[in-house]
Amino acid sequence: MADKKSNHLLLHIGLISFTLLAIYPVLWVLALAFSGQQSVGMIDLPKDPSFFERLRGVLPIPEQLSVKNFVEVWTDQSFGLWLWNSVLVSVMTTVLGVFLACTAAYAFSRFRFPGRNAGMLMFLVSQMFPGTLMLIPLFIIIVKWLGLGNTYAGLVIVYATTSIPFCVWMLKGYFDTIPVDIEESARIDGASPQLIFFRIILPLATPAIAITALFSFMTAWNEFILASIFMESEANYTAPVGLRFFVGGFSSQWGYFAAGSVIVSLPVVSLFLYLQKYLVSGLTAGSVK
Repeated sequence: MADKKSNHLLLHIGLISFTLLAIYPVLWVLALAFSGQQSVGMIDLPKDPSFFERLRGVLPIPEQLSVKNFVEVWTDQSFGLWLWNSVLVSVMTTVLGVFLACTAAYAFSRFRFPGRNAGMLMFLVSQMFPGTLMLIPLFIIIVKWLGLGNTYAGLVIVYATTSIPFCVWMLKGYFDTIPVDIEESARIDGASPQLIFFRIILPLATPAIAITALFSFMTAWNEFILASIFMESEANYTAPVGLRFFVGGFSSQWGYFAAGSVIVSLPVVSLFLYLQKYLVSGLTAGSVK
């Protein structure tokens, strides 16, 4: 019993240590954002600091709390416009990506057609390559062929193309767990395939759709490289692209950068908190009955 308790104690110590290591940079960002300053140095230590003073020097504790950085970022900069661009692009990507992923995953799950296994394998293989590898082909297709450079539509197509393979794999696995008996019973009652898909299958797959929507939204919300390449005018920048202007070669406004980072993270955190009730629920339990 003693050995078991000691093992649990070591396990908890290790988990707590890694948790503190993970959140330590986040705490520094929060401290800098609420300091009202632009400098990374937060606390001035005396000449001969004690142990507790040294410890306080490495902790993310600002000398004073202020919302000055948040106010100036929102009022004096174009951050509000960039944030709205991110919202627009992310929502459009989520809607398009989830719709295409749901229909494709349902087809791969329920129908047997030539090239079915090869198609799923191609989706899997596409996830083995880094996103930057497709940068030049996507640029040629979107900008040169389709003429959608510096437009929201072009960026939405790129983001949806990037997120769909993973979403199809995840939804296809979830559709496989939904009993076919439900659809057969609905067909006997006279339901059409469209009615079965939209009124029966999609409600039962709500947890998987919630994860897919969250992944698609985060893919578009946090992406920087593709947005910086395809968006040329400052008015069309997304929030991650706009944040880079706070830290440049001639000036480093770290306070604005930290405040903007906190603002950008709030929608994703809010969306995750809202969708977590679907992530932990099994809506297919008892459905056959």
